[in-house]
Amino acid sequence: MSRVLAGPWAGQLLGDYGADVIKIERPGQGDDTRQWGPPWLGGESAYYLSANRNKRSVTVDIAKNSGQELVRDLVRKADVLLENFKTGTLERYNLDPQELMAANPGLIVCSISGYGRSGSRAGEPAYDAMIQASGGLMSITGPAEDEAGGPQKVGVAIADIMAGMYATTAILAALHARTATGKGQHIDVPLYDSQVAWLANQNMNYLVGGEVPRRMGTGHPNLVPYQAFPTSDGNLMLAVGNDQQFARCMEVLGAPDLAMDVLYTTNAARIENRQQLVETMRARLTTNTTEFWLSAFAECGVPAGPINHIGEVLSDGHAIERQLVRSLSSSAGDPIPSVANPVAFEGTPVRYELAPPLLGEHTDEVLREWLGYSAEMIAELRNQAAI
Repeated sequence: MSRVLAGPWAGQLLGDYGADVIKIERPGQGDDTRQWGPPWLGGESAYYLSANRNKRSVTVDIAKNSGQELVRDLVRKADVLLENFKTGTLERYNLDPQELMAANPGLIVCSISGYGRSGSRAGEPAYDAMIQASGGLMSITGPAEDEAGGPQKVGVAIADIMAGMYATTAILAALHARTATGKGQHIDVPLYDSQVAWLANQNMNYLVGGEVPRRMGTGHPNLVPYQAFPTSDGNLMLAVGNDQQFARCMEVLGAPDLAMDVLYTTNAARIENRQQLVETMRARLTTNTTEFWLSAFAECGVPAGPINHIGEVLSDGHAIERQLVRSLSSSAGDPIPSVANPVAFEGTPVRYELAPPLLGEHTDEVLREWLGYSAEMIAELRNQAAI
C-alpha cells in the first residue's frame, strides 16, 4: 500500500528477490507516478516503470467499508504489509496496524513516512526534495561555497530510494526474526531519519571534529586528490585513496618529486595544502586528453574514471556484458526496458518475470488466488465501486 518511490522501491526489491507483491492502488487513479511523464511507454510514465516491476496491481477503494474489509482479508494471508501513508492515515480508514497484526500475529507491518510514527512532526507529509534539504544533504551538495551557485539536490530522489533500501533490509531482518519467535512486528522507517543516517562520514566529521561540513563541489572532505579535474578535451574523476596511489599519480603526471614533498607526503598534509596541490594538478592535467590520462592512470593502478552521461553508461560494453538493461514483456506482449537489480545470487537468482502492471490489471486474479473469491463476490465489489 505505497506509492511514488520509497515504498515502491522496497516492494520492487522484494519482488526481485521472489516475493509475491500485491500493489494496492486507488481505482481510476493509482500510483501518483503513473501521471509523472513524459516520457511515456504503453501509456505509463517512465518514472512509474522504474519502480514497479515484479508486482501485481489490485485496485481497492479504502474509503469504502467493503474496500477496507478486502484489505483486511488480504492482510490475513500476507507476510508483510508495506505502507507509506502519512502517519495516522491507516487508522482513519479502520486499518490500524496494531489491529491488523492482532488479526495476523505473524504479520510484519513496515511503515515509511516523512518523520516517523512518534515525535512532534509525525503527522507532517514529506517529499524527497524536502528531506534532502532539511536532512542536511543539500548543505554538502553543489559547487564549493566560494564558487558561483548554491546548494543542490541530488539528481535522483535519493532520500526516497535510501529509505526504501532501509525498509527492505528491515523487512528481511524481521522475517528472519519471525522464524525464531513466530511473531511479526511493526517497523518504522522515516525518510528524515534514514537521510540523516546515511550522511555517514560527514556526520562523524561533525561529531568528532566539531566543524560543520560544507559544500566542496566534487571534492572529498577526508581525501586529496579525490575530485573531478578538467583535461584538454573534457573531464575525469580521480579517486586517490592512499599515499601509494598518490605517489603513482604524481609519476603519471611527471611530478614524482611532489610525492616526496613534506607538503603532500601524507593525506593529512595534502588536506592541509589542498588548494595548492589541486591547482598544480589541474595545470598538468589540462595538457592532454581524457583518454590519454585514463589510460596512463589505469596502467599504473591509479583509480580514475570518465564522467559518463546516462546514455553512455547504459550502452557501454561493460553494461552489456553485465546485462544491466533487461527487457520485460507487458501483458500485451510489448517489450518494457528495465534496469537490472545489481545483486547476483548464486543459488536464487533475481527474477525478471512481471513488467510493471497496468492499473488494476490483476484485481480479479489476486482475489481468486489469495482469497478464493467467487466471480459473483468480485462482481458485487465492483458494483459497489470498492474495486
